[in-house]
Amino acid sequence: MIKPVAVDLPYPDMCDVTVSRKNALCLSPAYAAPHGELNAVLQYTYHHFNFDLVSKEVSDTLMGIAITEMRHFDILGTLLLKLGADPVITTFPPYLGDFYTTASVSYSKTPQKMLLDDITGEMKAIMLYKKILEGLTDETVSACVSRIILDEELHVKVLKSLLEKYTGCRA
Repeated sequence: MIKPVAVDLPYPDMCDVTVSRKNALCLSPAYAAPHGELNAVLQYTYHHFNFDLVSKEVSDTLMGIAITEMRHFDILGTLLLKLGADPVITTFPPYLGDFYTTASVSYSKTPQKMLLDDITGEMKAIMLYKKILEGLTDETVSACVSRIILDEELHVKVLKSLLEKYTGCRA
C-alpha cells in the first residue's frame, strides 16, 4: 500500500474558521490555480504512471506525494467552504469563471524532466503559500497553510534526493 509523503505532524483543527471573503480570496489560488493543489495531484499521478516503467520506488513515491496533495486539496476545499466560498474548481471561488484546465500539468516523460518539473512545481507552491500567509487574517487558516508548507518542503527534499539517485543531477 502506498503511503502519503507527509511530515509526521497533525493538521490543525478547522473548527474555529469563520466566514471571511477576504481570507477566501487570499487562499483560493492554492486550490485550483495553475500551481495549486489540484494541478499537483494530476501532475504527480501522471508522472507516477510514467515512472512505473522506470522505477517502482519513484513511481510509488510520486503517488505518495499525490495522495498528500489530495489531502491538501481537501483541506483547502473545506477551508474555502468554512470561509463562505463555494469550492468550485476555479482560480477564485465562488466566481464561476477562470475554470481550472490541465494546461499547467507537466506531461514530460523523461525521468530527469519529470522530477525537475515536480521540484519546480513544489517551489512555486511554497512561494504561493508564503504569499498567501502574508494576506491571511485568520489564525486557523494560517496554521493550516503553515502546516501544508511543511509537507511541500519535504516533497522538495524527497524529489531532489530521487533526482540525484536516478539521474545523477542536482536541482
